[in-house]
Amino acid sequence: MDSMLNKVLRIGQLYDFYNALLTEKQRDCLNMHYLQDLSLAEIAEEFGVSRQAVHDILRRAEQTLEEYEQKLGLAVRYSDERKLLAEVVTDLEQLPSDIRKLSAINEALVKINSLLEDTREV
Repeated sequence: MDSMLNKVLRIGQLYDFYNALLTEKQRDCLNMHYLQDLSLAEIAEEFGVSRQAVHDILRRAEQTLEEYEQKLGLAVRYSDERKLLAEVVTDLEQLPSDIRKLSAINEALVKINSLLEDTREV
């Protein structure tokens, strides 16, 4: 069960980065299966194809997403940058309060936290 959840999260993340590089049918199938939680049979009925055809489309689309990630690394970079930003926030928040009163540090904290909050919605 946990590995399935990890797969869904992984495909969702890769889909966010690379969906525009997939065919329309691949995008639709991934969207319906992973985001709308439709079964292979439901998707097959929607497209007028077999369950096996949907399975093949999904498998190829997932493989394509993984290949794009191997070549471009956007998801890994995004994750690494978020971790680094979170570490910077923690470091700044641990500064003594008299130093934190400096407006430049507070402005930096607000901007970084804003970036982190904006990207949590992605």
